Amino acid sequence: MIKAQNIRKAYGDLQVLKGVDLHIKKGEIVSVIGKSGAGKSTLLHILGTLDRPDSGSLVINDTETRGLKADSLAHFRNKNIGFVFQFHHLLPEFNALENICIPAYIAKAAVKPTEKRAKELLDYLGLGDRMQHKPGQLSGGEQQRVAIARALINSPGVVFADEPTGNLDNSSSQEIHNLLFQLRKDFEQTFVIVTHNNDLAAECDRTLEMSDGILLVGG
Repeated sequence: MIKAQNIRKAYGDLQVLKGVDLHIKKGEIVSVIGKSGAGKSTLLHILGTLDRPDSGSLVINDTETRGLKADSLAHFRNKNIGFVFQFHHLLPEFNALENICIPAYIAKAAVKPTEKRAKELLDYLGLGDRMQHKPGQLSGGEQQRVAIARALINSPGVVFADEPTGNLDNSSSQEIHNLLFQLRKDFEQTFVIVTHNNDLAAECDRTLEMSDGILLVGG
């Protein structure tokens, strides 16, 4: 699914990633842990093609992403990659159904099939009766489930999650943990998760620890 080799990234004189090698198989749930400033989020953004490395190669679904120009890369990201962040980033003026549909509309998908899939995802996530609710009318856990559905709407090969439970209470965090593993079981969904939550990390197939821009445990 993902093969990254010798990924390096600097911001000015600050070397953030110092040669990261990483391999992720389809259907794996892999956690990335480490202290703040270790380079976890930078790595996630590069793996998710939100940022480009200074050097190294990144192959996702047999596509070498570094060779793609900006427009092609944006299209590739929209179709192949989903994102879940600590803060849900739902648009407050749109209801749950509309928020979920946005990535598909960006991909110019037809409205009716998109809405049908969004409703199916909402039902799967236990939010079938909340589709007309706006984010402000949903709990934190419900908002995060909507964000997960949005990440899944285009059936991506991989979902990158940056602290997906960092803004939730213990009960909601456990619900999200269970959901991620259920998605892997039901759909063979691949997840790469940056987390400070040791319980979530321990449940993953593999845990990779970052320190000072390198992986202490090989990918």
